[in-house]
Amino acid sequence: MNFREFTHDSTFTDYMRVVEGILTRLGKSSDSLLDVPAGNGLFADKMRSKGFKVTCGDINKERGDYVHVNMEEPMPFEPESFDLVTCMEGIEHVVNPSSLIAELSRVVKKGGYVVVTMPNMQNLYSRLSFLFTGAFYQFDPDFTRHPNGRLIDRGHISPISYLQMNYTFVEHDLKPVIIAGNKWKKKALLPLYLPIALANLIFYKIKSMNSVVDTPYRLMSSLDYLLSRSLIAVWQKQG
Repeated sequence: MNFREFTHDSTFTDYMRVVEGILTRLGKSSDSLLDVPAGNGLFADKMRSKGFKVTCGDINKERGDYVHVNMEEPMPFEPESFDLVTCMEGIEHVVNPSSLIAELSRVVKKGGYVVVTMPNMQNLYSRLSFLFTGAFYQFDPDFTRHPNGRLIDRGHISPISYLQMNYTFVEHDLKPVIIAGNKWKKKALLPLYLPIALANLIFYKIKSMNSVVDTPYRLMSSLDYLLSRSLIAVWQKQG
């Protein structure tokens, strides 16, 4: 596969539409929003048209108003600078997702929300892919590369599960509030998926009944978690 230096989407995607709807419900049109990585700026344009005050962070120079943000390093913002933070299809591109989560948590205000989207490595298609190939969906070698000292997109190098992300966000005093998704992956396999999905729903239901921390299990029982191509998750900073 031939990679461009930056592999951001060239259109306003379906996961962007889902995030737009979530932020419109959770936020106010005057809220400050950090979008990192900002890609080609289409999402920022949409949210600005709704009145949000958007700051775009990225290592690419797609537009002149972008703030240089390397997701592998501390961000150049003061603590609690933004009401809302989005990180769409970015966390899987960094070597150390935990450090990025710490930064996303640091720059969001108390009571504010962090929204993360990423390839859903835990959907049923991805589980079948791992069973037969040893690689999760969208995390095979064709989706990775070494930058060799250049400041470019690494590709999909860090498959991170929702449970891993949630543990780290909770460590930084954010609680999970939403799991959503976009289009379902490989609908033709639904007859194969359904028995597995039913078993998962029963398992998560039982676990949530017997767990003192039921929210992750409750969210993980959603069909979006089991079937969508991209996982869209939201955390709220406490206090």
